Amino acid sequence: MKIVKKVLVGLLIALVLIQFYRPDQNNAATRNVTAFEDETKPSAEIVAILEANCYDCHSDKTAYPWYSEIAPVSYWINDHVEDGVKHFNVSKWSSYSLKKKDHKLEELIEEVEEGKMPLDSYTWLHGSMTASETEALLAWAKKARESYNIE
Repeated sequence: MKIVKKVLVGLLIALVLIQFYRPDQNNAATRNVTAFEDETKPSAEIVAILEANCYDCHSDKTAYPWYSEIAPVSYWINDHVEDGVKHFNVSKWSSYSLKKKDHKLEELIEEVEEGKMPLDSYTWLHGSMTASETEALLAWAKKARESYNIE
């Protein structure tokens, strides 16, 4: 029992200490999605879907929930956000080539159709998109992709 107690005390100390070391947050001054929205022309309904399900992990500004201040959750969320902006960052839309824009929209369609986006871990806490929201998002993305399709 002494070993178990020492291990638990050690873990508690580590948990307290890790609270003082926070990952850098994805906090630009503003969420710049203007170029993306100007080019892809989402309706107000689609903008609402993007804001609720996409922009926090796929733009330069994330609205962090209160529990993101608690380690190790803060590291887990930060990893998701870093991975999200690495793969698709709407704030960098104007720097993408036409071919890359087409490819990013193609990936968006595939990920949503396959149920990979939004991530399950995101939907557990924030709720998932309804079937009609998913359908509307896919229809918009397919239509927006037509202007970039250079094949």
